Amino acid sequence: MTPSLIRRGLLATASALALSGLMAPIAQAQTKVPLRISTPAVPDDWHAKMWTVFKDALDKSAPGEFDVQINLNASLFKQGTEPAAMARGNLELSSISAFDIAKLVPEFSIFTAGYVIQDPQQQQKVFNGPIGQELFKTVSEKMDVTVLSTVYLGTRQVNLRETRNVRTPADLKGVKLRMPGSKEWLFLGEALGATATPLAFGEVYLGLKSGTIDGQDNPLPSVRSAKFYEVTKQIVLTNHLVDGIFLSIANKTWNALTPAQKQKVQAAATAAAQYNNENRIKEEGQIIDFFKQQGLQVTTPDQAAFRSHVQQVYLNSEYAKVWPKGLIERINAVK
Repeated sequence: MTPSLIRRGLLATASALALSGLMAPIAQAQTKVPLRISTPAVPDDWHAKMWTVFKDALDKSAPGEFDVQINLNASLFKQGTEPAAMARGNLELSSISAFDIAKLVPEFSIFTAGYVIQDPQQQQKVFNGPIGQELFKTVSEKMDVTVLSTVYLGTRQVNLRETRNVRTPADLKGVKLRMPGSKEWLFLGEALGATATPLAFGEVYLGLKSGTIDGQDNPLPSVRSAKFYEVTKQIVLTNHLVDGIFLSIANKTWNALTPAQKQKVQAAATAAAQYNNENRIKEEGQIIDFFKQQGLQVTTPDQAAFRSHVQQVYLNSEYAKVWPKGLIERINAVK
């Protein structure tokens, strides 16, 4: 081989090596697992901030392995459409409500009923224990998503336009209580003893101000953020629904991960839920003083009377017919 041919060969080899070196980062970037997140949460909500905790945890535990894309304000998918998008493979992660799960897993409707979960601590014990494992297995089979963690959404309370002595459900008779428009929510309002009145969330403030409705129910942070305290005079601490959402990943995505990646994603989801839960519970504990400062009466009814009445209404309804036998007793027994 002539010297010129040798030189040409060496140059070609060097060029190839240099090109492969340049291409390596590109190839590595292309192998990142995309994790698109869709949530209706607004930036200041703990449910929005928790996704940053999720992303930061993965960036730390698995640098360069995942491309986490957080989409807030329902900017990627409309609220309620996320489960279908995940099943189709168009979305990797979201937080799904119990009401959305119940549409495809009817037995899950037990968690949309009043006075089933008693407090945030029991909520975590129920869903992190055998009951949660059983139901999440069914969710995976029927919805093609895997639940990674249970996120505390808040405890719903009754907020009234005018003060009244509320001790038992009978004391809410005739009260036009705004509820979200679905039949499940309206049933809950009626079970509380009120006259359930459907109204869009964006119309609640004006409805309270004008007297179209007599009250509304929401977790206390929502009452503050929506400024309902400006047009109401009382908060009744009914604690009638300890609500949750479920941080979930599409099975298509989950099943494609390595065992090590699954462990890291699970740990990030657990950290995100814990961040939300701790901050939301802390906020709820402090917020009552704020309402008192605004001049609202904050009263506590006979919660045992409410619990007994509401559970009985549900047990006598069509909803309870799809609940697994003995499940309500198992949940009640979790302390």
